[in-house]
Amino acid sequence: MENKKINFVENFQKSAFKDDIEESVQKIRKSIQELYLSDEAPWIIGYSGGKDSTACVQLVWEAISELPKDQRLSKKIHVISTDTLVENPAVAMWVEVSLKKMELAAREKNMPIYPKRLVPELKDRFWVNLIGKGYPAPRPMFRWCTSRLKINPSNNFISTLATENGEAILVLGTRKAESSARKKSMENHEGSTRDLLSRNGDPKLDRVWIYPPIVDWSNDDVWEYLVTYKNPWDFPNKQLLDMYRGATADNECPLVVDTSTPSCGDSRFGCFVCTLVEKDKSMEAMINNNSDKKWMSHLSEFRNKYLDFKNTNNPSQNDFERRDFRRMDGRLTLMNDPEKGSKKLVHGPYLQSYREEMLHALLVAQEKVRASGVPGTENYQVITDEELEEIRRIWVVEKNEIEDRVPEIYKNATNRQYPYDQIDDSRIFNRTDLQLLKSIASPDNSIDDLHYQLVRNLLNVERNYSTAIKRIGIYENLERILVSYGFTDSNEALAYAIDKETSVLEDKDRFPGHVHANEPDSDTELYLTELNIIPSNEEKNAP
Repeated sequence: MENKKINFVENFQKSAFKDDIEESVQKIRKSIQELYLSDEAPWIIGYSGGKDSTACVQLVWEAISELPKDQRLSKKIHVISTDTLVENPAVAMWVEVSLKKMELAAREKNMPIYPKRLVPELKDRFWVNLIGKGYPAPRPMFRWCTSRLKINPSNNFISTLATENGEAILVLGTRKAESSARKKSMENHEGSTRDLLSRNGDPKLDRVWIYPPIVDWSNDDVWEYLVTYKNPWDFPNKQLLDMYRGATADNECPLVVDTSTPSCGDSRFGCFVCTLVEKDKSMEAMINNNSDKKWMSHLSEFRNKYLDFKNTNNPSQNDFERRDFRRMDGRLTLMNDPEKGSKKLVHGPYLQSYREEMLHALLVAQEKVRASGVPGTENYQVITDEELEEIRRIWVVEKNEIEDRVPEIYKNATNRQYPYDQIDDSRIFNRTDLQLLKSIASPDNSIDDLHYQLVRNLLNVERNYSTAIKRIGIYENLERILVSYGFTDSNEALAYAIDKETSVLEDKDRFPGHVHANEPDSDTELYLTELNIIPSNEEKNAP
């Protein structure tokens, strides 16, 4: 134990320590040891770098270190941390250093603890989907980020380990005191055949048991434990407390004495790009409270300007002016417009010009961070080179955006040459050719002009097939492009979609049974899909 002990005033969150923290902690250590030795199932500890997960890792470390060497090394304890690559950068740096120190200390002290940093697959990463594919910023009805960035990396690791070993135990820092929703969720999954374990709520992880050692602790219990007991991998918990303090608006973590006093535990860290919250209060507080964190303001400004879909000139229009009026595959989707009492088009991915603008602004923000002079930021990457190359591939190969603008955007933003070779050695249209085409096809010389994109895409499809021995599929691809770009603007597309929907739903003889305009039957829906009006079932959740 450290020399100085902090006593917290008991508040509305009842303490689990009763009168003696040492006795309470020792009981948990004993339970950890008994569970650890009860079988051969490997352990996995979820570690975010926050107070709760830190307390869990520390408790397990302390308990296992007390065991004889042969018992201690009987199986592995994996400490996994999922980095979405768009985390609050100060927290991400903190976690990275902590994992390195943890690994070094575990080897030096002969502990069976193996830290591992997990990241999303390239195709699932935030910038690849947002800037590459054009997915609109996440929102309550289209929360595409969580599974791709957080759930999949950890679940894949856990599932693989459980399959290889028959089962696994997942140690989490979840607490009933965190929220009423968390408490209810944890109670629903209690009642396993092992007294200390809970069932996993995910059927895909049915052989993974949940062990929450601090389930009954309050916020203040967590802090009292962390400031009372020394961190075993030599990463002072006081620095963690300082980080939480810096993430609160008043730069304080007060003793909680009643329901009106905020707890330091209420600070939340997450992705700085998150648009599911109105503002990233913890990041703003860090910037305002610490001069060494002001470099993060460039990233915060990018988020507020380019990702906040409520921050538009006309709030009633959402962010539709930045997005294509067609879905990702060119289909048209209608939805009710309560304000006008009519129909409107559901907009799809971000326009090419907006994606290019975002990439340039993101790279500029990255350069500003590197130029901040703060130690550790000189080589900071908000977007990796492999992500840039994947965005480039998506634009050129999947979207027919053969202007190949990523190298030019990179040079304009960084004043450095793009570090990779030409993506298509067989390209026959150079920049001058495409600029000439755009000036002829587009009245306002816009890269988003439908006529320009129509001709460009048709030419590129023909070029792609020009060297093929068998040109199978060329007519289907050309037809798809012609249908998708068969409109002058969104108003014409809307009128077309409404007309087609109306004519189909009124044609009672064409479809058996009674057809409701707002609930088309399966035949009607299939036909509307074929007419390019609504998406098929598997595409309804795509942008």
